[in-house]
Amino acid sequence: MSPLGRVVRAGVARRRVQTAVLVLTTLMAVTASVLAVGLLVAARAPFDRAFAAQQGAHLSGQFDATKVTAERLARTADAAGVAAVAGPFRTVPVRARTASDSAVLPAGVDLPSFTVVGRADPGGPVDRVRTVEGRWATRPGEIVLADGALPAPLGTQLALPDAPAAPTLTVVGIARSVTGTAQAWVTPAQAETLAAADGTAAGYDMLYRFRHAQTDADVAAGRAAITAALPRDALSGSRSYLTVEQERTANARAFVPFLAAFGVLGLFLSVLVVGIVISGAVGAATRRIGILKSLGFTPAQVVRAYVGQALLPAAAGCLLGLALGNALAVPVLGEVGEAFDAPVTTIPLWIDVVVPAGALFLVAGAALLPALRAGRLRTVAALGTGRTEGGKPKPARSVRRLTGRLPLPRAVGLGLADPFARPARSGTMAAAVAFGAVCVTFAVGLALSLGVVQSGRMLNSAGSVVVQTGGGSGPPGAQVVHAGTEAETPKADPEKIAAILRAQKGTGRFYGTAGAEVSVRGVTGATTVVAYQGDSAWGAPRTVSGRWLGGPGEAVVTQRFLDAAGIAVGDTVRLTEGGRHVSVRIVGEAFFTEGEGMALLTSTSTLADLGLDARPGRYDVEREAGTDLAPYLASLRGELEALGAIAQANAEGSSSVIVAMDALIGMLTLMLVAVAGLGVLNTVVLDTGERIRDLSILKALGMTPRQTVTMVVTSVAGTGLLAGLAAVPAGVALHHWIIPLMGDGVGMDLPTAALSVYDPQHLALLALGGLVIAVAGGLLPASWAARTDTATALRSE
Repeated sequence: MSPLGRVVRAGVARRRVQTAVLVLTTLMAVTASVLAVGLLVAARAPFDRAFAAQQGAHLSGQFDATKVTAERLARTADAAGVAAVAGPFRTVPVRARTASDSAVLPAGVDLPSFTVVGRADPGGPVDRVRTVEGRWATRPGEIVLADGALPAPLGTQLALPDAPAAPTLTVVGIARSVTGTAQAWVTPAQAETLAAADGTAAGYDMLYRFRHAQTDADVAAGRAAITAALPRDALSGSRSYLTVEQERTANARAFVPFLAAFGVLGLFLSVLVVGIVISGAVGAATRRIGILKSLGFTPAQVVRAYVGQALLPAAAGCLLGLALGNALAVPVLGEVGEAFDAPVTTIPLWIDVVVPAGALFLVAGAALLPALRAGRLRTVAALGTGRTEGGKPKPARSVRRLTGRLPLPRAVGLGLADPFARPARSGTMAAAVAFGAVCVTFAVGLALSLGVVQSGRMLNSAGSVVVQTGGGSGPPGAQVVHAGTEAETPKADPEKIAAILRAQKGTGRFYGTAGAEVSVRGVTGATTVVAYQGDSAWGAPRTVSGRWLGGPGEAVVTQRFLDAAGIAVGDTVRLTEGGRHVSVRIVGEAFFTEGEGMALLTSTSTLADLGLDARPGRYDVEREAGTDLAPYLASLRGELEALGAIAQANAEGSSSVIVAMDALIGMLTLMLVAVAGLGVLNTVVLDTGERIRDLSILKALGMTPRQTVTMVVTSVAGTGLLAGLAAVPAGVALHHWIIPLMGDGVGMDLPTAALSVYDPQHLALLALGGLVIAVAGGLLPASWAARTDTATALRSE
């Protein structure tokens, strides 16, 4: 090994505390950065590959057959910006019933309504549908289902009792469209036969690829060009591939903003800590630098030696950060891969190269300035003084005299004046503490916001008791059947259940809900409708804008629904079921993620107007204050038993994604706070080492070990308190910036409650965060200083 290499290795081994600080800070920064950039890039990879391989549709459009012909739709292939088309395909909404037993469902089960598309083959210039099981439908009487659309495996027979001649279709294949352009496919002849029924809301489906479709604006421009070539209101619904991509990668996208914030905080903290460590190493080893130069080391070699002492542990931290970042990304990317039936994606190699290279570049830059100072030291001066410091600067002496006049213990006064002896070093330490306190404030806000999201993501989670009307439970629009041989329990009378709830002692308030699946103009596929009866405002999801339901003909939806339908709060949408149409006005935007956030919330009168069963199938109950749950449930069950209804506690499950976010936030916060604390520790070690003679004299004059600890801790406590006070507003501002970005990542606007999570008590405690970090970092070197033997320290001087 070369002499330079031996100097670097010896310096790293000698300063073990500083080495640990550098390893940990680069570990945290690289872990967060690899996760943030990797998830942002790698989460899109399965979709991008599948979209390219299957020539996915940039836009799928649904058209009203009563307002436009197939021939005119075909001519939209010549619209401005259109590169390729597929269609028009006939579309028909149907309602099916299982006509054969299967491993999933017995015969005689009514399934939710769905839309079939008449398509001759799965290939073509746009949206090449991939068959994952079985084969494509080639003759009447056959149907291919979209993967996951219906619980009907291959060979299942589906009867269509409302269609002409009530045909029975056999499931011959399961297929997947990368952009979900259909729920089921039949032959074109079969689709024309189904569309011949009176009152059927038949239409057409057209699939488009555009020359430019990188942004939402590009897709919107292409859609505008198509609609301009058609009669007004001919387009009844459309879906952009960007919307599909966002839905499929939403969970991974939600991680990116806060991981990026942690990564940037970690990189900045790395620069500060590296500067502290190397500057301190130069200051504490001035005599050693003089010896190296006297032995023939050039200034350039001295600079390389100190930069190398920073890069070596930083490189170790980078390797550990790469391993940890890639490991933590596997579960999130695995979920994305499952959505596209693709292999688990890994973080691209170029990210594993660029991120650590960037981190090492910053470390080298931060170490270069103090290393250059070491290289410029004169050999004679370094050997003669053994130190670079002189007497205390005049401001420090003035502050010490001032604190000496204050009615404070002498140890406290001396400690308060110490930061002014080295203002540059104290300022750097204050910045490190501030970054740690910003991280704590930011992390606490994130945890509180995620708690709001966790509590509000599911509909009807406010009540403590849920009453089901009996007969089991199932998806909206489906008939519930028993899997065993026991007789089916009849559905209880909702009016009798409501009467029992009103009479039950301890009942505070309640409301009922019913469910169905209908077609909504502008939205592809079936839409779940949750209809409310009674005073439901107390159990409503949090509104983002507008208001909650106030009467018939109103609806509340999420931002994701508004984007999919191309509407805004205040607009009206048309609901269709069984040939009946009802228009409702969107009066509010709410936040919830149940059902991918695509449910439409309205009143039960809307279902009644569509000819659907509007009787509540569920009641959500809030107990009166002071009413115990167990006795209330026991009494209520006794009253409901005769009706066949079921009462149970409302048990809300937790989201595994949010749990993973909380765990990741906690881990990164602990790492960053530890780095900030170690930065304080390193600074105090340097200070006490440089002031060992002063400390020994104070001890000789009667300062006790406890007073020594008090003085050293006080020297960082004031700086930490000021840094914490300054960090709280910065942490709150960072939180208010990142949370909306996380909402944008999943296509949702978050409610005000997710932002307004800091109350005065939280802020008061967070303001002490800097003080806690500083004291925790300074306590250990303070105890070392207190244990130093006075005579030994004076002889070493």
